[in-house]
Amino acid sequence: MTILKGKKILIAGIASEKSIATGIADALYQQGAELSFTYLNDRIKDRVVKVAERCKSEIILPCDVSSDSEIENVFRELKSAWGTFDGFVHAIGFAPKEQLNGDYLEVVTREGFQVAHDISSFSFAAMAKQARPILNPKSSLLTLSYLGANRSLPNYNVMGLAKASLEANVRFMAASLGQENIRVNAISSGPIRTLAASGISSFKSMLNQFENAAPLNRLVTIEEVGNSAAFLLSDLSSAITAQIINVDNGFSTTALP
Repeated sequence: MTILKGKKILIAGIASEKSIATGIADALYQQGAELSFTYLNDRIKDRVVKVAERCKSEIILPCDVSSDSEIENVFRELKSAWGTFDGFVHAIGFAPKEQLNGDYLEVVTREGFQVAHDISSFSFAAMAKQARPILNPKSSLLTLSYLGANRSLPNYNVMGLAKASLEANVRFMAASLGQENIRVNAISSGPIRTLAASGISSFKSMLNQFENAAPLNRLVTIEEVGNSAAFLLSDLSSAITAQIINVDNGFSTTALP
């Protein structure tokens, strides 16, 4: 059984083979979805093309989500290629590197705060706003959060605030799109060795703490996040919306290892 057969889904946010978005793309393809992709810039493009090729996709579009015109162009091109489609994955988050190392109040700046919220949170709403006219009923939108949205974590700093904003965004977007039978959810995964995570100081220590404290005593894989994403993007999750789903081996339920 392929739970996404006949579904057309856009993936935004692949940065490397180890990206969570890569694990999601592979899982969606295995479950029968037809995929399209965006890439940030030419430096990233070849990595995204490699994933798209094994997923038998020929729709690979540039999109810097800080640009409204580039977002608009993505969905203009998707309308031309697909007409309508069934949802997208927003796996995009960014804060300037200097914001992710040190005491929060010492390193946070107005510009860093604005950039983190613009790229990591507002972009989800901006994409949904442009996609809305061509989303089919029963579509599903999915983004990626992290425990730092709810708890202070060393060096995560302004990204924690941006993820908290993103989780609120999920709830408000779900309320806005629910009347059209479109669902909006987020996955909050455990820490994974990705290109984005490598920018967080002391990330290796975070991985060790997680592995020791999580009830399953191991790290989460991008394949496991991908399988959960496939479920949330399928009709099997038709009554699930406005939720933050923890895919973290139970870590979010623990206090001490």
